[in-house]
Amino acid sequence: MRNATHAVTGAFGFSGRYIAQRLLDSDCQVITLTNSPGRPNPFGGRIKAYPLDFDDPAALVRSLKGVEVLYNTYWVRFNSAKFSHKEAVRNTEVLFHAAKRAGVRRIVHVSITNPDKCKHLPYFVGKAKLEQSLRETGIGYCILRPAVLFGREDILINNIAWALRRFPVFALFGRGDYLLQPIHVDDFAGLAVEQAHDEQNRVINAIGPETFSYRSLVQMLGEAIGKARTLISVPPRAGYFLGRIVGAWMKDEFITWEEVLGLKAGLLHVDAAPLGRTRLSDWARQHREALGRRYAGEMARRLDRQLDYGDPTSPR
Repeated sequence: MRNATHAVTGAFGFSGRYIAQRLLDSDCQVITLTNSPGRPNPFGGRIKAYPLDFDDPAALVRSLKGVEVLYNTYWVRFNSAKFSHKEAVRNTEVLFHAAKRAGVRRIVHVSITNPDKCKHLPYFVGKAKLEQSLRETGIGYCILRPAVLFGREDILINNIAWALRRFPVFALFGRGDYLLQPIHVDDFAGLAVEQAHDEQNRVINAIGPETFSYRSLVQMLGEAIGKARTLISVPPRAGYFLGRIVGAWMKDEFITWEEVLGLKAGLLHVDAAPLGRTRLSDWARQHREALGRRYAGEMARRLDRQLDYGDPTSPR
């Protein structure tokens, strides 16, 4: 493994940079494919960056020549005027075919829990389509299905804490009894890197050691940061409308209707053994001073390709 070259999409972003750091810690040779070449490179000269240019498949093939394992983290969280799930599916299929032409031995692909249980939510439909597309390439694969990733650079957990710091009450979509199983991004990265050794095709539910209802998750985060708030149940549409107001204020997508429906349908919960070791409740208390201090903007990250996500080599 040490003599092989590994490619990571988005090594200057969130999960990709943790995977890249894990590979470097194992003395692997690492390159990244990125559509954000202007972002600060936290790895200096240890990782060479190549364009993630889906309009130039031949260039992708050249960049992937000699690569043993490709770790694909590329995706979009929601549809907008500038990007869409449909486009992300098409782009990822271009990447898969380029990897096959380049002779990549194995792809470790990031999916989502329960992608095949929902036929009407584009996020999950797109993820299911890509899992099938990957199988059809004939390349060896491991499909990782996380529910929610958390860490210093994440959006969901941070922005819940951000809202708890700023508003006297927190609105839940209905009763808030739907379940989530967050996994720490570095635990997830370790799991991804472990799959490079495997020769079997696998689909793995990548979940953490704690299962929360949405209500208990918000309650725990409020207590961890010293901002326990009154939690109120509102009709899902009303909660989504409040989220849209917050999003408009922050010029972002605070929550999408698809995410509300996915939560309510229990799509972020699976009946499987946990593979992560870091407990979100412990991590939130350890990071209570920083958690939620600043809003994490999805649109800002998408539109400002020079924005720094943070340094994964500093203490977690």
